[in-house]
Amino acid sequence: MASGVVAAGHPLTASAGAEILRAGGNAVDGALAAMVTSFVTEPLLTGLGAGGYMLVVAPGRDPVLLDFFVEASGRGADPGSRSPLIAVDVSFGDAVQVFHIGASSCGTYGTPAGICAAAERFGTVPLAELVAPAVRLARDGVLVNDEQAYVFEILAPIYSATPEARELFMPDGHIPRAGDLLRDPPLADSLERLGAEGATPFYEGDLGAQISDYVCARGGTLTREDLAAYRAEPRDPVHVSYRGRDVLTNPPPNAGGTLLAYALALLERGAGAPDAPALVRAMERAQAERTPEFITGLSEPGFLDRFMATRLGSTTHISVLDGDGWACSVTCTNGEGSGIVVPDTGIHVNNMMGEQDLSPLGFFTHPPGRRLPSMMAPTVVLGTDGAPELAVGSAGSNRIRSTLLQVIVNVIDRGMTAAEAVDAPRLHFEDGLVYAEPGIDGAPLEAAGYQMAWFRHLNLFFGGCQAVERHPETGVLDGAGDPRRGGAVVVAQMGE
Repeated sequence: MASGVVAAGHPLTASAGAEILRAGGNAVDGALAAMVTSFVTEPLLTGLGAGGYMLVVAPGRDPVLLDFFVEASGRGADPGSRSPLIAVDVSFGDAVQVFHIGASSCGTYGTPAGICAAAERFGTVPLAELVAPAVRLARDGVLVNDEQAYVFEILAPIYSATPEARELFMPDGHIPRAGDLLRDPPLADSLERLGAEGATPFYEGDLGAQISDYVCARGGTLTREDLAAYRAEPRDPVHVSYRGRDVLTNPPPNAGGTLLAYALALLERGAGAPDAPALVRAMERAQAERTPEFITGLSEPGFLDRFMATRLGSTTHISVLDGDGWACSVTCTNGEGSGIVVPDTGIHVNNMMGEQDLSPLGFFTHPPGRRLPSMMAPTVVLGTDGAPELAVGSAGSNRIRSTLLQVIVNVIDRGMTAAEAVDAPRLHFEDGLVYAEPGIDGAPLEAAGYQMAWFRHLNLFFGGCQAVERHPETGVLDGAGDPRRGGAVVVAQMGE
C-alpha cells in the first residue's frame, strides 16, 4: 500500500514531499516540505515573499481552505511617494503578456504565515525537519533543468531589472542555462530561521523590518504595519456538485474558485461530456461575470451564495494524497517577481500589486489590507463515497480556471487518468479569442464564430497543473506532473 503520492512542478519538489510521506508524515506535512523546496527549485515562481492557498480535506474533519494570499500593502504609507510601476513584456513564443514590476508592485507576502499556520493546525512533523531538504538544496545548489531554463529565459526582463536580482539569479553574468548550478545561501539561512523560530521574524521581527525598509526606500508601500497585521485566514471552501461528486475549491474573496464553481455548475446542466464549444461557452460566461460589481462584492459577507443563486437559479502548484485518506492541494505564487531582492535574505518579493489580472479595476484601487482577488483555485474532488478522488490545482494566471475546468472534465466526464487529463491539449477563452494548443479540434469552434489563436506546441501559457488521484475501486494512488512546467509525480511506498 502506498503511503502517498505527490505531484509538483519540479522533480526535487515532489521528491521532498514523498520523503516526508515515507517517514510517516501526512499529506499536509508532505505538501509543506514540497512547498518550501519549491522556493529553491522554482525560485522565479514562488518563495518566502509570495502568497498562496492550501485546501485540506481530512477524514472526520471539516475541509478547510487556508488563505495566505498577498494583501494590498500601504498601511500608514503616503500614496504620493509611491514609485511608478515598471512595465515589461514577457513572450511565451506565441503570445506576449505585459507585467509590471518594481518596489510599488510589492504586496504583503503570506507564505511564512501560511506555512506555520498549516503546520500548527494539521502537521505532525516538526517544522525544522520539513524545511531541512530545502535548506540543504539552497546551500548545495540546484541544477537548472530544461523547463526552469525556459522560465529563466522568458522572465529575464524582470530579474535583470535590478542589480540585486541580477546578483542572485545571474551570478555569472548570463541568463541561467540548463545544467547551471544555482545556490542561494541567504535563502537557506532564512529558511532555517523559519524552521526554528516560525513566522514571527518575517512579520514582527528583524527580517520583516529589513524587508519593509528596503522596499519602502525604493518607493514601495510594504510597511511594517502591513506585516504586523498579516494573518493566515482559515475559510470554508466552495462546494459545487458535478456528476454526483462534491467539488471543493477556493471561496471568496478569491475570484478563481468562485468562477470555476460557476463554470462547473453551468456544465452540470448538460448531458454527457461537454465538447469544445460547450467548454468555451462556460469559460466565456465565467469571464463575463468578472465585472466591477463582482470584484468589489467578493469581500462582502454572503457574496458567494448570492452570486451562485442569481446566476444558476509566476505560480506553482503541489497536490498530495496520503494512504490515510488526507488530501492537500496548495498553490503559491510570486507573480513573476518584482525584481526586488532583499540583500542577505534570499527573498525575492512578489509583484502582486502590479498584476493587471488582480487589479481589473485599475492599479492601487484595493484598500490596504484587502486580499487581492487571485485566480488560484486549489481543488479537491470527492468521490461518490465522500473520500478524496482527485486533488488538483494549477499555475497560469487567468488560465488557471480554464485549465482546472478541462482537467476535471477530462477525468470525470471522459474517464481519463490524471496523467491523460493533464497531458491533453488545452484551450482558453479570453478577450474574444480562443487560445488553443495543437490537438484541439478547432473546426466546431470556428463554425460557432470564435476566432482562434493557435500555439505550435504545448506551452506553460496554459498553466502548470499538478494532479493526484485515488482510484475509486482499487484505492491505488497515482498522479501527474504537468509537462508544460517540468512537473513530476512521486509515489511514496511504505518501507522504501
